[in-house]
Amino acid sequence: MQRQVNGLQLNYELTGKEGAPVVVLSHSLGSSGVMWEPQLPALEPHFRVLRYDTRGHGGSEAAPGPYTFEMLAADVVGLLDGLGISRAHFVGLSMGGMIGQALGLRHSARLLSLILCDTAVVNPPGSREIWQERIDRVRQEGLAPLLTPTLERWFRPAFIGQNPPILQEIRRQFLATSKNGYIGCSQAIMELDYLEQLGRIARPTLIVVGEEDPGTPVSAAQAMQQRIPGSKLVILPGARHLSNVEQAEVFNRSITGFLSSI
Repeated sequence: MQRQVNGLQLNYELTGKEGAPVVVLSHSLGSSGVMWEPQLPALEPHFRVLRYDTRGHGGSEAAPGPYTFEMLAADVVGLLDGLGISRAHFVGLSMGGMIGQALGLRHSARLLSLILCDTAVVNPPGSREIWQERIDRVRQEGLAPLLTPTLERWFRPAFIGQNPPILQEIRRQFLATSKNGYIGCSQAIMELDYLEQLGRIARPTLIVVGEEDPGTPVSAAQAMQQRIPGSKLVILPGARHLSNVEQAEVFNRSITGFLSSI
């Protein structure tokens, strides 16, 4: 479904139990709501589930960048307003977790809880140059040259070798991501720095990270957990960056247990 939000058409799906609390699912850079398919069987019987495509991803319109996380968080708030949803649980992975931090800091009254998965709070030294190289390459060649290295960061070799249907769909969605969307969101990530503000997040917070995540490692998750008052940390064995896909069963148990406790 489509809804006009902040001058753009955003694509979303609202499914699950009528009248139940809403859980918003926010995806990684270069993906879409499709990456949350493994969570639907666990969430839909108990919650209303709102999956949306970040601007420039999936079925959502792209605007010229650069974007900021305040802008991307405002898209979430605008979508909630348009759907008449006053408050929701928010689950964000990677870029989605960065959007979640912006929501927790700027729009906490709209949140019931916050789950931050395989994400970061600040860029490590040297990362701006890496992001700029990716942006330049996408401008010149599109996303195809980034596909293999991205999947290798997202999943262990054994999982890639199995080539399950969800991986095929994630691969397809990555290649379908618009240049403007990928570049605009990458520019937001380049400016990421919420480290000194995290102590202001005042909603129940769970942090989840794959034990083998190379891009947003366990140490980054631990730094966040130390700064967000009362937050909890779950480390998932046998998972890299998209831990919700690679270890879906234990990921689902972790988030549903937390959500049910709120």
